[in-house]
Amino acid sequence: MNSTAALETVWRDVVATSYRALSDVVTGIADDQWNLPTPCADWTVTQVIQHAAGDQLAYAAALGVGPGPSYNPFDPSGELDGTAAALVRAAIDQTAAAWATVSDDTATVPTPLPHGDLPTPVAATLAALDAAVHAWDIAVATGQPSPLTDDLSSHLLIAARTIHPAPGSGVPAEITEPLRQWGAYAPIVEAPTAGATDELLHYLGRTTA
Repeated sequence: MNSTAALETVWRDVVATSYRALSDVVTGIADDQWNLPTPCADWTVTQVIQHAAGDQLAYAAALGVGPGPSYNPFDPSGELDGTAAALVRAAIDQTAAAWATVSDDTATVPTPLPHGDLPTPVAATLAALDAAVHAWDIAVATGQPSPLTDDLSSHLLIAARTIHPAPGSGVPAEITEPLRQWGAYAPIVEAPTAGATDELLHYLGRTTA
């Protein structure tokens, strides 16, 4: 079974679960935790939240809903205009509405990634991956339980490792690899894994020990 087929029947649930994870983790942040460091190098909890919300708005805009983020998600200021919960809720509500416009028989959709159009189940699961993994970053930084389960992580890993022509060269490669070369992910962590969640996090350059 190829990656697209493996995700066809689950991607909507994966998106909903990942968006809920991000929202729940943000609401669990204590008043004195906004400036704590996170597994995302050089970014505080607030900056990761801004980045995660901005990425979702970029996916929504690619799908034709909304103008996209008003700031650069890769250069988050660390200063919020309003509450973090409201920022994240507005972003995931808009992006969830965008995914709702995509019919089950839509083969491909545009994405904000340099890859451009991708198979719908893969594109949606990559958006979910962004939300879920940043939820994990925030949870680790603030001492909350991990929002990732092995079931969810296994689906996210399929999307991350989908083979697709790399932007520019056209050479087939795992979707994550060109993004890693551009600094979106750290190098793969070579360490023993205890399940799909460890495997996913190590693959995305995060340590779990």
